[in-house]
Amino acid sequence: MLKRILLPLAGLGLALLLWGAGVAALERSTPIAAAFAPARAALALAELVQGRDIWLHIWLSLQRVAVGLGLAAVLGVPLGVLVATSKNFAGGAMPLFQLLRMVSPLSWMPLAVMVLGVGDAPVYFLLAFAAVWPILLNTAAGVGRLDPNWLLLARSLSATRSETVLRVILPGITADILTGVRLAIGIIWIVLVPAEMLGVSAGIGYFILDTRDRLAYSELMAAIILIGGLGFLLDYLARAAHARWLHVSN
Repeated sequence: MLKRILLPLAGLGLALLLWGAGVAALERSTPIAAAFAPARAALALAELVQGRDIWLHIWLSLQRVAVGLGLAAVLGVPLGVLVATSKNFAGGAMPLFQLLRMVSPLSWMPLAVMVLGVGDAPVYFLLAFAAVWPILLNTAAGVGRLDPNWLLLARSLSATRSETVLRVILPGITADILTGVRLAIGIIWIVLVPAEMLGVSAGIGYFILDTRDRLAYSELMAAIILIGGLGFLLDYLARAAHARWLHVSN
């Protein structure tokens, strides 16, 4: 137990030392680099979390993540089930899905703004586009790993297709869906910051641009630390939900 605590702390301590050494080396040729020092970033972070503005940005960003993730799940889970249960659909759709999956979500920025305008709508689109693929693929993989006897039992009981999906397939692949959601959260959190540079007036991405424009580099570093911490928390919650489901289902 002690080792599990000390090893992460040692890794963080080493990262802080390297960060400080890097800033000190840069400061000789670029004096402004001093604003990025760990101590100044820590002070800026303490000031940020004591104010109310940053929490508004965080709240709006988390709302966008929730909407984007929800849209991705609404699309990804049914499509994943359809891919795994229909060979004709899989043969026609999977090449297209694989092609789209390899396109960076950020490359859709100009088109998203052109079609949806500025504001939350293009952000939702970019986040959903980024998150749908791991959910879709993990759902399909989960259906492929289901015990065929479950499906045979459902057919022998004259279950309809919708009953089979709702009462046999989805409960049997919940762990796979949660794995896809966890992967989607990691991707969506990375895409969030540049996506929020699309004309919105609040959010973590907007705050990053604002600190740059104000030359508030210590706040910029503090915001980067905050983004990492929030992302870690979201991943932890996703892992906890996945582990809890596995414990309950077993």
